[in-house]
Amino acid sequence: MKKRLGLILMLSVVGLLLAGCTEFNEPIYEDSEGFWNKYIVWPLVSLITLFKELLGTYGYGIIAVTIIIRLILLPLMIKQTKSSKEMQEIQPELTALKEKYKSKDAVTQEKYRTEMQKLMTERKINPAAGCLPIFIQMPILIGFYHAISRMNSTPEIEIGTFMGFELAEISITLAIIAGLMQFVVLRTGPAMGNPQMKMMMYIMPVFIIILGSTILPGALALYWVIGNIISIIQNLFIYKPFKKEEEPVKVGGKKK
Repeated sequence: MKKRLGLILMLSVVGLLLAGCTEFNEPIYEDSEGFWNKYIVWPLVSLITLFKELLGTYGYGIIAVTIIIRLILLPLMIKQTKSSKEMQEIQPELTALKEKYKSKDAVTQEKYRTEMQKLMTERKINPAAGCLPIFIQMPILIGFYHAISRMNSTPEIEIGTFMGFELAEISITLAIIAGLMQFVVLRTGPAMGNPQMKMMMYIMPVFIIILGSTILPGALALYWVIGNIISIIQNLFIYKPFKKEEEPVKVGGKKK
């Protein structure tokens, strides 16, 4: 688990570097130089603007493009979510193996790794299966963040308001809504019944609220809100959180 989290962190850092963080608050135009600007940020800005013209406001434009992006990424996100669910389901057995082979000597640890790999093979689980979707999603999702932020920094673009919220300014209300919805996403998804992720269930919402209340414009908080709504719907279908509480815990492939 630690190796997997380390890999995810590494991929996140690489994604941020590829995203060109130094340009995060610079204006964006059609003739902006660089691969990132020409092929990711500007196309996203153009798409948001197109839907703004069709639907009337940048708020609706952001919502429309968020939905489109999440639908495109849906197969990858479902694969990632299912991988997390499979890992969650075998946690009792992994914990039992860890307890059985808790001695730190080389021979015992080798037996532990062998038994763990055997369990993974029998259940047809690949621990790294959830990492590839993250790697593929990262440039697209960070590009969307860049597009909104740089639209906000471009004088020719007036993002305006949406349902009374200032999209170009910090919106504490939207940030709080986004944070609370992130809690629901984790509560109905991978953090459910997984002690190793319970801390994340509280850290991530607070992190989003702090960022949305101090640094990022309301447009990005709106993006978080819409994205989280889609994630909650996805979790309800895949994890079935309310039904899961009624199911017996499986240990060693048998119901307890």
